[in-house]
Amino acid sequence: MHTAFAERLLAVLSGDRPVHSMLGLTVGDAYEQLVRLAPRTAARGPGPRPVLRRCAAQPHSGDTVLEVFASLAAGHRVRALAFRLELGPDHRWRCAAVELDGLGRLVGGAAHP
Repeated sequence: MHTAFAERLLAVLSGDRPVHSMLGLTVGDAYEQLVRLAPRTAARGPGPRPVLRRCAAQPHSGDTVLEVFASLAAGHRVRALAFRLELGPDHRWRCAAVELDGLGRLVGGAAHP
């Protein structure tokens, strides 16, 4: 399940899917984080399409929160992706936060830890 979310986020960050494809799959600031991050990410553009190399999750708060980290590769470049999944009252997982390369959330065009 967390790997499927990582693949979906990668598709958005690489430009293969529009950001609005994450509507209903995000909560809180996560959607706005993607709106700001997707156009600025180097995962977009010419060159090889990024692929998911590794993805792992760490459970928190019982079984209702997963902190996920992944590595993405595009040619010789490797990038880090981290995101938080939360289980809603409807028993559906949604993305609550997204970071790329450990720079923190993008707020107003600038990265903040």
